[in-house]
Amino acid sequence: MSHSHRLRLIWMRWGTRLLPFADVTSEALPWSRLLRLSLFQISVGMAVVLLVGTLNRVMIVELQVPSSLVSIMVGMPLLFAPLRALVGFRSDHHRSELGWRRVPYIWMGTLMQFGGFSIMPFALLVLAGWGESGQAPVWVGQLATGVAFLLVGVGMHTTQTVGLALATDLSPPEKQANVVGFMFVMMLLGMMGSALLFGDWLTDFTPGRLVQVVQAAALTTVVLNVVAMWKQESRSRERKPGLEPDPSFQESWQRFVQGNDAWRRLWAVGLGTMAFGMEDVLLEPYGGEILQLSVASTTLLTATLAGGSLMGFVWASQWISRGGQAFRVAAWGCICGLPAFMLIILAATMGASQTLFSAGTFLIGLGSGLFAHGTLTASMSLAPKSQVGLAMGAWGAVQATSAGVALVLGGVLRDLMASITSSSTGYWFVYSIEWLLLVLTLWAMQPLLQTRLAQWRPSTSNT
Repeated sequence: MSHSHRLRLIWMRWGTRLLPFADVTSEALPWSRLLRLSLFQISVGMAVVLLVGTLNRVMIVELQVPSSLVSIMVGMPLLFAPLRALVGFRSDHHRSELGWRRVPYIWMGTLMQFGGFSIMPFALLVLAGWGESGQAPVWVGQLATGVAFLLVGVGMHTTQTVGLALATDLSPPEKQANVVGFMFVMMLLGMMGSALLFGDWLTDFTPGRLVQVVQAAALTTVVLNVVAMWKQESRSRERKPGLEPDPSFQESWQRFVQGNDAWRRLWAVGLGTMAFGMEDVLLEPYGGEILQLSVASTTLLTATLAGGSLMGFVWASQWISRGGQAFRVAAWGCICGLPAFMLIILAATMGASQTLFSAGTFLIGLGSGLFAHGTLTASMSLAPKSQVGLAMGAWGAVQATSAGVALVLGGVLRDLMASITSSSTGYWFVYSIEWLLLVLTLWAMQPLLQTRLAQWRPSTSNT
């Protein structure tokens, strides 16, 4: 046996076990096409870093905007999040003369992201009262900033929901869970890379530099999403208008929620997402205000959080692809989160320890990655082929709505508690609530852990 042949045998035996997503590709979706399609997730990750990381810290610490107002602005996409299920359903049954289902929705989402980023820097100038913009009424800056955040959020939700449905369409049933996991890994890589770049560019913070960063994000979003969409979805004559009518959204929704503890699954997603989401708008301000970290240092925390989530998604993908139960993976995510919030609280009480703070942030990311992948895979495994977009949208609607509620509650509760006691106590109060929510999530998932329904298993009966 030749040396090269032995190497091939070793790779076939161990490569897919040791390297994450080594077997994610298929004949219909090779690496070149898969990597190009995943670019839309990088643009989504970049937007998340700007909205939840960099901009919320700048607004709270540098601009002295109340964290309750910032959390409301960051949570503005909450108004649209429940409609993700409807967007996914519409993309399942969309008819057009061009014969596309998914691409028109991804394009609309891209345009909304671009529009939001385009007006955002100038809205922030008015909000902060920089230069001549200080003559404008306060409500103008608040309204413009809120609209900008809403546009970016709606664009993100639309692009991600339909993009993930398209990725599922292009992959064979046995590869779909890993493909979706890979898509989220690419989003996390986009978050990590964006956080590092934004942290470097904003080391010497100036209003002009912030404007340049946001405008660059707007242009990059369009370029990445256009490249991602190019020649991905084939045109079908069966999708033209005027053919037999499709089922209504209500009929499709009733089919989706019948049986298999559907409502319990959605409740578990909501509780767990809130548990991991209330600190999103507070981690960087906590590092800047309580631990006295710089803008660049706190922005790097987003990379740490994304790195933990990346490891969580990789671990979850390997676990589930080997037959592991999806909700058991999600439960381990909650267990990882329990010590994480304790470390975050201890970081301030033990000499402003950046090490404990970073470790807690990493564990939050790890737990949220395991939880998100586990719950999404469980939802996918029970969805018929004709309802892939609806399943993605339902999970995304609950997840995004819960995240939005968590963002708003986190900021409001922190400000309320800080006004009664102290600023540090306000942060600790929110982190303690998140710890309790994780315990409630584990309790809610107990019946799901006792069955095998959530395990990934492609079935011809679902087609």
